[in-house]
Amino acid sequence: MSCRTGMSGDRQTTSQRVQRIESRGIPERIAPVRLMQHRDVNTEKPTYLRDRERVLYPRSTKTLAKVPVIGGTPISEETCTALRQLVFGSCASPPRSEWTRTGLTLRPGGQSLAFGLRAARNSTRSLVTAVQAVMLKHFLFRTNKIVTSFARPASPEALLKPNHERQVEVLSLSIAEVIWRCGGGDAKPSNAATAVNLASTGGASSGVFVPKAVVVLPQETPYVQHSVQYFQDGITETLHLYEFHSLEDLQIFVKRYLYLFHDEGGPGAIILLYSAVLSRGLAKVRTDFEDQRTSMLGGSPEEGPMSVATLLLTGRCSPHLHNGVLYVGDENTYAVPRWGVLARSEVGILVHEGDGADADRQPGSRLKTPSLPIWLTLCQGHYGVLFNMNRELLRNYHAERRFEIQYYTCGGSHATLTVDTRASEDSSADNAARDDQLVDVASTPLEKLIHTKWQDAQIQWNGSPVL
Repeated sequence: MSCRTGMSGDRQTTSQRVQRIESRGIPERIAPVRLMQHRDVNTEKPTYLRDRERVLYPRSTKTLAKVPVIGGTPISEETCTALRQLVFGSCASPPRSEWTRTGLTLRPGGQSLAFGLRAARNSTRSLVTAVQAVMLKHFLFRTNKIVTSFARPASPEALLKPNHERQVEVLSLSIAEVIWRCGGGDAKPSNAATAVNLASTGGASSGVFVPKAVVVLPQETPYVQHSVQYFQDGITETLHLYEFHSLEDLQIFVKRYLYLFHDEGGPGAIILLYSAVLSRGLAKVRTDFEDQRTSMLGGSPEEGPMSVATLLLTGRCSPHLHNGVLYVGDENTYAVPRWGVLARSEVGILVHEGDGADADRQPGSRLKTPSLPIWLTLCQGHYGVLFNMNRELLRNYHAERRFEIQYYTCGGSHATLTVDTRASEDSSADNAARDDQLVDVASTPLEKLIHTKWQDAQIQWNGSPVL
């Protein structure tokens, strides 16, 4: 009994000893370790310690300046409903959610694949990939503003690893270019004063065509109320419209508000598509479709329709990829024109939809042989970009005999292939040996896609196949 009492007394003495140590302000380092552990039990860490221990992994360490959106003309109810109807096919039901939550997001600068955009696999992929193809044109072949040490030109490898400043510049130029093209302009900067004077004096009535680009940016105030006829999506009914008659002014404006196009989870995809459609004109887009009841995204494939990509790359929303105009009809009906690609594009298109696909859906020579060696590709429902870093590839027969070509998707897939068009020069023994070691050269969908451009080429993967 006395022993138990003594133990209890020892515990009380220990507790009192801890209180005396704390009340006297004696440094903790002279207190026993057991006393320190006893004191720290069930004690929450300070806030700053919790924050210090939390590890964050940002996808990009640099952010764009967010300038408040001012000015512009609020969208009218008529334009708002017509735009939603044309793009999504209905105003009474909510649009596809990925379009309001997908931005043109850059990868970290200065690293591998820094030239590429990243996006989820959804119906916005066709639009994002078209912007990616235009960006590659600027990265590889519009490098006049790059200043390197000792005034030496940048190496091909360095062009594909741009820093953050170069990424921002190219993204803003690419967005402005596709909007300007949809408005009827070309990619060359125009004189701003001349364009404004022509627009103010009625240049179109005097026989002089004046391009007009329209950019839409979201605000906070909705201008069309929610009703049975119109389902609010949080973007379309809040838009402000900005008109431009000069490419230089458009480039400055897009760079100022680039964060609205770029931010991940933002409305970048939908406001770019809306800007392209309004720049082209609602009536002209309906004419491009050849069916007044057709919508751009109604019933579209998983990664989006090709018509969205052709709108950004050619300025016309035509579903046909052949050259010029074809008249389709028979002895019982009038011939109906089908408008295809009217001029050679800087960025081409290659399509492979399967072994039994309709040959009429193949692109014409104006898309298969573009001005620059860059192609937007559609390979069995998957969008990507094929590109070569030699500007003279399609102009020089010798350069096209054996060359490397790179393939990239906005999902992060990247591969390099060697294309050899000298198949007739190889001996039969070499071909037999190669066939014993490798699978059929047309075994993968991507190789079949490349064969739509270089039919008899031998293709070698520099790594594992992507598809």
